[in-house]
Formats: sequence, C-alpha cells, structure tokens
Amino acid sequence: MEPSSALATPKRITILGSTGSIGTQALDVVRQHPSRFSIVCLVAQSNWRLLVEQALEFRPEKVVITNEQHHPAVEAALKVHGIDVMTGDDAMTDVLDAVQADMVLLSVVGAAGLRPALKAATGGIDIALANKESLVAGGHLVMAAAARSGSRIIPVDSEHSAIFQCLAGEDMAEVSELILTASGGPFLGKDRKFLETVGPEQAIRHPNWSMGCKVSVDSATMMNKGLEMIEAHWLFGLPPDRIRILVHPQSVVHSMVTFIDGSMKAQLGITDMRLPIQYALSWPRRLTGHLSGLDLCQYPGLTFQPPDNENFRNLAIAYEAIDRGGTMPCVMNAANEMAVKAFLKKGIRFTDIPLITLAVMESAAFEQNPDLDCLLEADREARFRAMEIINKKEQ
Repeated sequence: MEPSSALATPKRITILGSTGSIGTQALDVVRQHPSRFSIVCLVAQSNWRLLVEQALEFRPEKVVITNEQHHPAVEAALKVHGIDVMTGDDAMTDVLDAVQADMVLLSVVGAAGLRPALKAATGGIDIALANKESLVAGGHLVMAAAARSGSRIIPVDSEHSAIFQCLAGEDMAEVSELILTASGGPFLGKDRKFLETVGPEQAIRHPNWSMGCKVSVDSATMMNKGLEMIEAHWLFGLPPDRIRILVHPQSVVHSMVTFIDGSMKAQLGITDMRLPIQYALSWPRRLTGHLSGLDLCQYPGLTFQPPDNENFRNLAIAYEAIDRGGTMPCVMNAANEMAVKAFLKKGIRFTDIPLITLAVMESAAFEQNPDLDCLLEADREARFRAMEIINKKEQ
C-alpha cells in the first residue's frame, strides 16, 4: 500500500461495470494505490450484493443498479451511509452528468457500452476503454466526439494497451503495420468436426486469461480478435489492411508495431489484466507494480503463426464488416452477441455462431453514414433477426 501523502489529489474514477471481471480487477488496482485513485461512482447491472459490498468499501458518491428489480435492496443498504442510488437503463449515462469524474472506466459488456462511451466522449471525460463493442458499433461517432471535446481514450484491452505503449513518442506517419496477437483460445489447432461437439464449459476455459463468459467465447471463436481489429482501426487510425493478426499461444507478446524502416516494437508482460488496467488509470504516469514481473527464462520458445480462417470464420467476417463500414459492424456485433448468448444457454452449436452472424449481416438493411439513432435501430433489428434464426435452430 502507498502512503496517503503520495498524491494530494487522487484521480476521480467512475467504473461502469464494477462487478464484472475488469471492474473487480480495477478495484484491486485502486486498493493497491489508495492515494492515487478515488472511486466516485460504481455501476452494475444485476449483481447487487457485490455492488453493495464494493460501495461500502470504496464509498462512492453514487451507485447505479441498472436492473430496477434490485433498486430497493441496494438503496436500503446504502442510503443510511449517505450513498445515492440510481436505477434504470438510462441511469448509466445520466450518472455521468451527476458526478464529477476525471476518468470513466468503461467495462460493461457488449453494445450497451455505446451510449455511455458517446456521453463521456461528448462531455470531455477521459475514458479507460475496456468495451471494444462501443467502437465496433459506433467508432466514427465516439472518436469524432472525443476529438471535439478533448476526451482522451486510453485502451485497457491488453492488445491495444500494448500498441498504445509501443506508439508512445512515435509518428503515426512512420507506422507501417499493427500486429495484434491472439492466444488461439482453447480450441487452437482443432478442426470443424471437433468444434461441432464442444460446449460452453469448454469454450469459456481460456488457457491463459481470466475473462468473463462472453469474452471467453469470443476468444474461442476468434470474434474477439475481429472486434479488436475494428477497435484498433478507430483508436489508431490505420486501415484494416494494415492491421494483422498473429496467433501467439504463449500470450507473452501482447501486440507489436512495425515501422516503415522495418524495425518492430513489442510490449511484453504477464497475463494479468491488472497491468493494462493500472496503466490506463495512471496514464501518462506509471505506478509501482504490485505484480510479479515477466521471467523470460520461463518462456524459452515464443511462437507465432497465422490464424486458421477456414475453421474459425469470425475473423474474416469482422474484416468484411469493417470493409463495408456504416451499420455493418454494428449489425455483426449484435448478431454475434445474441448467438453467443444462445450458445452459452446450449441452444445452438459452437459452429452455428458465425453462421448466424453471417445470415443476419446478409439480410440487414444498410446505412453508410449512421447517426446514433440509426445505429440503435440497426442493433435492435439485428438482435430480432438473430433470435428468429436461433429459435428455428432450437425447434
């Protein structure tokens, strides 16, 4: 623990998604650096008991429980301590006006992150971004809003954090290529026949990282890497054909940047999300680490290989979506979210996930220059169409 005198004014943090994997690890970082960070708001969807525990420990000004069913219990537990409780789907964005935060950690899952991302970017609040879907669905809106307001978007995903660190002090005009590394997930090297038999329990068993169920399935299907490619496109301004994916099973090299002179930078580290979370929260400074460093002697062989696009089709689907642009990445993301949800409930097969996503993309209406309302409608329509297809498969 650091002495309380280490910093006169702690950075005020709002965490959207405080009870999820990223949110709980972010609070671990805050515990280790109490003089550096102050929690002003915590937001969760349904895990109200953990939210109450977190609020009693960190004493934010406000908490949000978006599931209104749990509002009475949360309010009863916290009101006596002077902590204001908000509820409802709109509260996650409304609370950004209600508290004065220096940074918002956006770690909610899925396209639900788009509206708060746009709200924070419009309001000039710095964003520690752990929700790639907000840029996948509406990257053109979020990045434009951030440019107008001066909001700085600091990536939390280990791959984008690695690239962000590799680009420090560099001229983007001298960047040739971004290389995102992928572990390959739990099914690396498996063929389609095997993939047709796998269940949710196998898919969420990531070999290297501790992640939520949805992200773990996306990793297993390679959709996570497709979403990361689109996120990297918006974050760093490079076209998709200059963003390459390499499978790196050891997950030691988190990503790389190649420059026009042929040199390359890579960022390495242990597989612990608290490292990129801490970097995003403390940027532009680095803080003393409380985790073990990387011992390269434990990794005598670091290997790299191209992705298997034949058996894992989602990566090619993501490139197709961003090439088409407009509403198509939003449609793709919504369809994938619904398909993953159905797979986790054992309603469809693992190999059905890309098929459902493609079918929704092929039938979706298309708008080249969507505003927020258009994106939200595209998202709703894609989810409806995906459920139609899923329901037929379940019959």
